[in-house]
Amino acid sequence: MLVLMLVAAATLRLCLVAGARQLCRIHTVRTGKVFHVSQQIQGDHLYFSSGTPRLIKHPCKKNTALYLGRQIFFTRDNFKSSLLPLSLPTSIKVGIPEVTSAHIAGSVLLLVVDQKVYVYDYEANSWNASIGIEHPVSHISGDNCCYSGHPFCVDISNSVFAYLHGDQISQTNVYFSNTRGYTFQKFAYERQAELAGSLGGVFYFHSLSQVGLLLIDQGKAMFSYSEHPLNRSLGLPFDYNGTLDILITPGQKGILIFWFEKSLLVSGNAGQLVYPVPVDEEPRISYSSVSEANVTIHNIAANQNELAVLTRENSLYYGSLGILPSSLIKFSGQNIWSQEAAVMFTDVGQLEILTPLPDPMFPAFDFQRCPMNVQEILMDPQLQVDVCKVELLQGEFDNKMYSIDMNSKLQLTALMIPRPGRSPVPLAMVSNPHSLGLQVAIYEDGYTYDGNTKHRLNISLRQQHHWGRANPNFTSSIKKPTVSTITLDVANKEISCVDLKPLTALISVGCDQEKKIVIQNKISACSNGILDPVGLQDNYSYIIEKEAYDPNFRGQMSREDLVVNYLYEKLGCPRLVYYNTPWRPVVELWREGKFQEVTKAEFVLLEVNGLFTYTYSLTAQMALCRSQPQNWTTILESAGDKRPFAWDRENYISCHDPDNDAPLRWPDVPYQILGGPTANKVIFDQRNGIYVFFLSIVDPYYSYCHLETTFSVYVYGALPPSIIPTTVTIIPLIMAMLLSVWSAYMIPKLLHTEKGLRLKEFWMNLCRRLRNLCPCFQGRR
Repeated sequence: MLVLMLVAAATLRLCLVAGARQLCRIHTVRTGKVFHVSQQIQGDHLYFSSGTPRLIKHPCKKNTALYLGRQIFFTRDNFKSSLLPLSLPTSIKVGIPEVTSAHIAGSVLLLVVDQKVYVYDYEANSWNASIGIEHPVSHISGDNCCYSGHPFCVDISNSVFAYLHGDQISQTNVYFSNTRGYTFQKFAYERQAELAGSLGGVFYFHSLSQVGLLLIDQGKAMFSYSEHPLNRSLGLPFDYNGTLDILITPGQKGILIFWFEKSLLVSGNAGQLVYPVPVDEEPRISYSSVSEANVTIHNIAANQNELAVLTRENSLYYGSLGILPSSLIKFSGQNIWSQEAAVMFTDVGQLEILTPLPDPMFPAFDFQRCPMNVQEILMDPQLQVDVCKVELLQGEFDNKMYSIDMNSKLQLTALMIPRPGRSPVPLAMVSNPHSLGLQVAIYEDGYTYDGNTKHRLNISLRQQHHWGRANPNFTSSIKKPTVSTITLDVANKEISCVDLKPLTALISVGCDQEKKIVIQNKISACSNGILDPVGLQDNYSYIIEKEAYDPNFRGQMSREDLVVNYLYEKLGCPRLVYYNTPWRPVVELWREGKFQEVTKAEFVLLEVNGLFTYTYSLTAQMALCRSQPQNWTTILESAGDKRPFAWDRENYISCHDPDNDAPLRWPDVPYQILGGPTANKVIFDQRNGIYVFFLSIVDPYYSYCHLETTFSVYVYGALPPSIIPTTVTIIPLIMAMLLSVWSAYMIPKLLHTEKGLRLKEFWMNLCRRLRNLCPCFQGRR
């Protein structure tokens, strides 16, 4: 009886284990072959250089993916139909059609084939060879930003590096592209010649606003960073065994995964700290690393918050990638491994094992798929996984992008509801603390219908430089725009919290595209009846005399008059300015159609048609300049033909800056900067007419935006200059005034003399005779 009970127990246990090992139901995709019956593989048949396959998924386009193996497959429907292997067209000739690296950049697929980079625009179905790479390359790296519509997000997707892996880093050639790989140019990395070791990779860590070079030397690896303050020293070294593949997880959170068959490392801060991933084989058996667990990695998959590992021992491991990553937990596996198998995430908590299958009847390959639900697997009692201690974690900022301009703030809110009797600890973190500072306040905010306490979190974000709490050597350069990710998660979150993903948002510490400047126009030439708005809109034009303008902006008279068409739709009615009154425009800052402030930042003006009939009230010496100030002449000379009005916040150098060592050689030159600490103003010459000004904010500490605008003024009140020389009119006028004064004094005195009486009598007789002769006087008698 005892033996029968033991056999029954053993049988039951085997049944439970067997049931637990059924991770998924395998099925084969055979659809779509009707479209490939008449097609054959054209050109060179591409294949991947590694013995184990890779699967690259587009983070933004969920159905776009690339399979790299003995055959290469590119899909836009997530392998839901049979596919022909990818091949180069016959027009592109390569020596060996071996792919060593691949990257999906926006709407193009980049492949390194035979040490050259090729671009496949899968939307236009066109192939191109990259331009600008003059040396052999083996790898490419890049990232994708899924927050469409923001210019910085577009720049992330367009940025690509190409390099030769394993080359000596001091003399290797690194290439950079900001055109999604179509054109490259050499990338100049500061202090590259001083670095020792071989090159393990070049990456643009947008979460840190840094370019990172991976240095490999004597079994150790470390990162060198390009920008302050991380460029002052190398990152912490870590063990580098074998040749590590490096995976940048989606979302710009700075999470990196380093792996090869006997090693698995993770970094949560773009390589500054790299550590091995622990492994849980059984509920009570744990290992500190993959090598200690003695497993052989076949390939891996990761999304923003999850990690999956497929091993050659026919096992599948799963872990989370939160603020505090968890250990890998082993799922009891079925027969899921093969040499061509690859693992991928199809959604949050949705895994799939993909294996291409050849068909002897068709050139198109089928795909064996093995989908699995991670949450369902984690509910297996044998895994002894704790229940998630949080019921809800939500915030409106999740998966959004925000901008924080200089001197601006951002307020975010989130709601957390824990399970009854649990006290989870929310944890907020920024990926780039050198740039972005945060402050979090948490308080109770009522109860749910079940009696659970609601916790409200207020997150205040501000540029780290303006918090005043960090050492200046810790902060990033304030003049340079940066990026950071804000992540809100729960500390020590259970691995069962599959659907409770961290809340993330991308913060651009840079230009706020909603900002613009407007020139105040309270008194216009139209409201005072000087100009007619109807006439200005009816193809109005005016003439600038040749003596008053220079098309080259050098202050030299032109050879002919200039006819200017007035653009009323852009300029509106001109502001009214009296010529003899020093004037300065009032610049207003607006955001999203709302007035913000009257800006006091420094700005410059330039008449767009070349008028030079105005000057400034201050000289360099009167403005208390310590060094020689900039002016439009020097700016235009340095800009050349690239941009006519190129004076902005990026090239402005203040003459009051103590670090500016340019000597004050010409103190009497006009000081051409308005606003800021001086009371400088514009003084117009004796000329009436319309001026069209370009205005640019040059203060580098006011905004990261290039705040520029164009506006018009009408100068009035100036009398036309006289054509008669001044000496010819002033001398007779003075003589006439002296004669009048002399006459007023001498005539009364002479009338009392004998000659004066005779003269007086003569004039009286003359007047009497005239009355007698003139009829008009006779009627008045």
